[in-house]
Amino acid sequence: MAKKRPQTKGKPQLSAGARAAGADGSFPVVGAREPCPCGSGRRYKACHGRAASHAVTELVQRPFEGLAGEGDWIALRELVPAATVELTLKDGLPEGVPSVQLATVLPMAWPALRREDGSVLLGLQNDTSSGDISRDLADTLQRALAAEPGNPVAGRRAPAEGPRLQDLLDPAAAFEPVVHEGFEFWVPDSDNASAEVSASLERANAAAIPTVKLAGVDAAYWCETPEKNHLRWVMPHPEEKLLDALARLHAAGTSGLGEGTRLVGSFRAHGLTVPVWDLPTGVTAADVEKPAAEFAERLATALASDAPLTPEERRARGGLTNRQVTLS
Repeated sequence: MAKKRPQTKGKPQLSAGARAAGADGSFPVVGAREPCPCGSGRRYKACHGRAASHAVTELVQRPFEGLAGEGDWIALRELVPAATVELTLKDGLPEGVPSVQLATVLPMAWPALRREDGSVLLGLQNDTSSGDISRDLADTLQRALAAEPGNPVAGRRAPAEGPRLQDLLDPAAAFEPVVHEGFEFWVPDSDNASAEVSASLERANAAAIPTVKLAGVDAAYWCETPEKNHLRWVMPHPEEKLLDALARLHAAGTSGLGEGTRLVGSFRAHGLTVPVWDLPTGVTAADVEKPAAEFAERLATALASDAPLTPEERRARGGLTNRQVTLS
């Protein structure tokens, strides 16, 4: 994962509940330990500042809900080393901005970059300062669109009332990730890159795990590791219903993706469940395209069942649940 973004030292942005009481109905921004402007006698952080703090830190369980390709947003945030996606803005591209691309990681863990030609790269795998990744990314994107060409965008705490990605991106536009073998997309002309960027590029390429997005099903990504390969598939179904369906298939011996493959568990990421299969080393992404499509059909049938789980299916579900972890 990318390094933590540097935090700015500005005073906190306030929510609607933390502004009001002056002649114009608004509180001035004060430090956390200063007296609250409402006149209560308490420190700001213990009075109206609590609402501002809550607005900033409250965790949004599904930050990408409502965006096209929610599963792929999660995969690019948590699973895929190197990928880009062309983004379409609701209001179109501003003058002087030829394109906006989402990128898994940017050099030196920059939150965003405005290139010399005016195009924008928005980094997805950076740590964020609030509990709403969507709002943090939207704030970074807006600042990148207004930045001077040739400059990275620094991290900061997003305003609690600022827009979210859902407010800025066209919901009807396709979200089509392009997975790359390395991070050469960072610099159009790597021969003229700075020594710092070149070193960052070399380190990133050395750490990248070969990854391929399956073409026949949504949000499923094959990856290659030294010991075995894996398929990790972000699924949009309600968690309890999905675990029941997976248990039905597992108990029936039909949860695999072919000979030597095995459903080993799942994890939660940004509100969705991600089943994981172990694959033999020789099994490629192309090898699991057809088995994955066939599994999707079996899963749809299992999801449609309302029958109570059998004892064997309950045991299978317990095993899957015990091996489940949460990434976010």
